[in-house]
Amino acid sequence: MSSRLRGSGALVALVALFTAGYLAPYLLPTVVGRLASGLGLGPSQAGLVGSVLLLGSSAAGFTLAARGERIGPRTAARAGLLAMAVGYGSAAATHTVPLVVAGAVLGGLGSGTATAVAAAGIAGERDPHQASTLGLLTVSATAGALYLTLPHLGGGHAPPLLAIACAAVLVWPLTGRLAGSTRARGTRTDSPAGPLPYRRAGAVLAGGILCWSLAQNALWGVSGRIGLTQAGLSEVTVGAVFAAALGAGLAGVTAAGALGSRLGRAVPIGVGTAAIAGCVLLSSAAGNLASFATGEILWNAVYPVVLSYLLGLAASLDPRGRWAVLVGSASSLGVACGPVVGSLLSESAGYPGMGVVLCALLLLVAVPMTAVARHASGRPLVPGSVRRRGGAPAAVLAGTASASSALVPQMGAPEQPVTEFPVGTARRRAAKSAFRLARPSDRG
Repeated sequence: MSSRLRGSGALVALVALFTAGYLAPYLLPTVVGRLASGLGLGPSQAGLVGSVLLLGSSAAGFTLAARGERIGPRTAARAGLLAMAVGYGSAAATHTVPLVVAGAVLGGLGSGTATAVAAAGIAGERDPHQASTLGLLTVSATAGALYLTLPHLGGGHAPPLLAIACAAVLVWPLTGRLAGSTRARGTRTDSPAGPLPYRRAGAVLAGGILCWSLAQNALWGVSGRIGLTQAGLSEVTVGAVFAAALGAGLAGVTAAGALGSRLGRAVPIGVGTAAIAGCVLLSSAAGNLASFATGEILWNAVYPVVLSYLLGLAASLDPRGRWAVLVGSASSLGVACGPVVGSLLSESAGYPGMGVVLCALLLLVAVPMTAVARHASGRPLVPGSVRRRGGAPAAVLAGTASASSALVPQMGAPEQPVTEFPVGTARRRAAKSAFRLARPSDRG
């Protein structure tokens, strides 16, 4: 019972870390918009500051992927939360642009560290998809509440940055539930260190999610300006639309958790990305409240569903969490590049032209990500292997996360030679030998 309580406490801490780490990307539109209005920056300059913030987050994730186990989850989590509180808090307290940028970079490093610890821990859970779904549910609810609250807290760039810093402070006490070292957690990461599995599939997934996140956040970073300038809405109305969109995201994440693995991973990833591409077209061309709200709400309802399956897929590739951290960091890198790409595309081609480019990119990356999902969903990896190793139950076993990778046939593994035995001849020889033993004359 006590171990079960400790395990649930660690999950609560991981979900809280996930929420704090992902809060900056979720609040990106209002952060970029407030930087532009509060500091007098142009759209491209404000987008660049947002990108620098998220580049720090991505850099922290890539760094921690190789050193996280040596540091330990509790120490790394506390260091990340401290960097978030100090970085975002100091950026909110000044109007000097270089100091704001420096604080945003420090806060981004903290966000990336918290996200990396949460991703590695979630990969070690019994059901990574359910754990990541719970994290997305929590961060969507938190961000939705903030979108409703921030417009009433005054203007300037300080309120959204202070909100992220306060989230880090609130999560800090929960880090006591994390183990001091990864080996002490008693999860699947207790296995000895080995080479990174599924290197080709993981690399394809990381590259795909980088482009996928870039396209999402290129639009997300300028969605506030689309609502304010192209659709002619007020900041309060745009905030209400974002809150409703994140509420739809809550419903989508809940549906993804209930659906689980019934459809596998390939269908939600492939079909969901195609649906997101259509929503991107609708949102980028919005000229009134109806079209803007419809595109944003449908988009945000599908986006976290696909993201939960992508994170679960990354966690299933390596139970030690290395691919989860690397894929999450690649996603952060795409998020970081998104605001700059969105600003440049919108200034050169307009918002509708930007939507066409992003839609094409999403449809393009949907193909390799869906292929990785099919490859990692328990299909027979070697021709004829399931027929020789037990049929359908063997295929199911090959797709489970608890199965040892050394016991599962890998793609490209050499076929084992099959030796044929002359069954008929052997039976005749055995019958003749038994007949001779039964004859009395042969016994002497």
